[in-house]
Amino acid sequence: MGRVRRGGYMFLWWIGDHSPRHVHVFGKNGRLITRVNLETLEPMDVGKMDHKIAELIRALQQEGRL
Repeated sequence: MGRVRRGGYMFLWWIGDHSPRHVHVFGKNGRLITRVNLETLEPMDVGKMDHKIAELIRALQQEGRL
């Protein structure tokens, strides 16, 4: 399992989790906002998400964290 806080969000992922590769995104209140497909950066549980979440995920990917 991996976990990182960034920009007021917590990102959680599990190695070997089911496809597609995704990350769980939690808000400041600790509630799940959505899961995000890491290949398409599209939300899996809601229609739209804050663009800041996608930017943070891209930054984490560039750092090699995801």
